[in-house]
Amino acid sequence: MTISQTICDFTTLAIEAGGWMEMDRIYLQNKILGMIGEDALETTDVRPVQESSLDLLDRLVEQAQKNEVISSSIAEKEMFEAQLMDFLTPPPSVVNAFFAQHYANSPEEATEYFYQLSQRNDYIKTRAIAKNIKYTYLSEYGELEITINLSKPEKDPKQIIAQRKIENVDYPKCMLCLTNEGYKGRLNYPARTNHRIIRMNLDGESWGFQYSPYAYYNEHSIILSEEHRPMKITKETFARLLKITEVLPHYFVGSNADLPIVGGSILSHDHYQAGRHEFPMAKAPIERLIKLSDYPQVIAGILKWPVSVIRLQATDKDLLIAAATSVLDKWKNYSDPTVDVLAYSADGTSHHTITPIARKKENYFELDLVLRDNNVSKEHPEGIFHPHRDIQHIKKENIGLIEVMGLAVLPPRLKSELTEVENYLLGKENNVAAYHIEWASQLKAENPNVSQENVSDILYQAVGKVFARVLEDAGVFKRDEKGQMAFQRFTETL
Repeated sequence: MTISQTICDFTTLAIEAGGWMEMDRIYLQNKILGMIGEDALETTDVRPVQESSLDLLDRLVEQAQKNEVISSSIAEKEMFEAQLMDFLTPPPSVVNAFFAQHYANSPEEATEYFYQLSQRNDYIKTRAIAKNIKYTYLSEYGELEITINLSKPEKDPKQIIAQRKIENVDYPKCMLCLTNEGYKGRLNYPARTNHRIIRMNLDGESWGFQYSPYAYYNEHSIILSEEHRPMKITKETFARLLKITEVLPHYFVGSNADLPIVGGSILSHDHYQAGRHEFPMAKAPIERLIKLSDYPQVIAGILKWPVSVIRLQATDKDLLIAAATSVLDKWKNYSDPTVDVLAYSADGTSHHTITPIARKKENYFELDLVLRDNNVSKEHPEGIFHPHRDIQHIKKENIGLIEVMGLAVLPPRLKSELTEVENYLLGKENNVAAYHIEWASQLKAENPNVSQENVSDILYQAVGKVFARVLEDAGVFKRDEKGQMAFQRFTETL
């Protein structure tokens, strides 16, 4: 296919996306022609496009590099790709209008439109996401989901050097600000030219709905405050989460905790995560019913789950908000030194919060309240309820919203490191990282019949077992008799 025909086909996709009309074809083709450094357009055939937008994009970028319009720099290439894909992305006002038209038919149709658009225009990095290693591990709590995250690209060494010379720019303030929409990007900030945000009104406040570029689960989305303000778990948080389940009843929605160690990676901007995915925790049964003295109409219980979770259910949304707020207030002030649960430091620093997750189930609203404590100790300086040091060779990062629901997001280093552990188990030459040696030796002793055929499965299951331990470490009330008696003492205060 000639580069001219590629431009023509790409333009056809741009028109089909709804942001342009056939009258704009010559204009669009000439814009793209100039962008990739070509001077003239040969004869082309306007026809149904058989190739994907990504395949066409690749050829346009390749031609631009041949014409020395852009260099081989990863950041420069990504900015250029986003600018090209912007042609396949209607303006924000048009995207929001289309979303509203589809929403009039059903919320599912609206999110399907926006999700497909975000994949087709390469805002959601589908090819990068496909590189992730994914599997399940059957634990005593049900199936846990394991992901080794390989989707986010490594930084180009030349780019790292160039970044040192860049003047610090405080715009956008963070990755979640609405000011990212349409932003070109720079060497030390991702391209967002093809980024679009659906506007949402949540009880009089302006919020935005978008998809995550590097999704960890199906239709992984982010709902963000228009105002750049810190994360905070309050009564209003529960109200917004439940409102979102009314607006998007086919999605779960949850918030990271608002404290370091137990919170997410971005605490500076109030936001939630949502999506069309049933996490392992959502399938966990209520193990023991509890009573909320002031809210007898609310069904409440403790989940059979390694992290300490109270599930609330009610048909009355306002009643559920009030009950959840009561649990939060009591947890923030509750201490039990016998299990290292301390609400405040001597200086008055607060250590307790909640990771809440909301769902709509037919006539019921449901809230899972994950109890969090970010205290540290001499024995556990990274966090008493954080992965302990003996398993940090697998996971040492914060255990946030996604992990507590049963999906492990493990670091990319593990791909190559586990290959070396495989070689060790098979008795081959290896370069096992020092922090894996003890674990690898234990696996070898436990699996005398390891072979080339079963070594990967043995290793993946062993990693899954470690993740179950990670979640147990994050549980404030342990699954043993002492921990469960302590959990009962707390629930009796409710």
